[in-house]
Amino acid sequence: MKHLVIIGLLNASDKCQMLRFKIKEQIAKKEFAEGRRITIGEVAEAAGIHRMTLSKLINQRGYNTGTENLNKLCNFFECDIDELVEYIPEINR
Repeated sequence: MKHLVIIGLLNASDKCQMLRFKIKEQIAKKEFAEGRRITIGEVAEAAGIHRMTLSKLINQRGYNTGTENLNKLCNFFECDIDELVEYIPEINR
């Protein structure tokens, strides 16, 4: 089951634009490459992000984070930002 984190951004036309964090997908990719299970706690500690912050990014719809945390996650997963965050244009509300 995929866990998607979505942040809503409202614009003047009352349409919702979203950023979707693909953290669970990156964890699964790293688990496959390394042949072992990787916990959220391990990711948080290795990336230097508080575990609660990472948990909210994964599980809480609309949670907002700074670029510093995104940079730390990209470094940990050795990925580009577009592999961690997906922009989803206009969704009618």
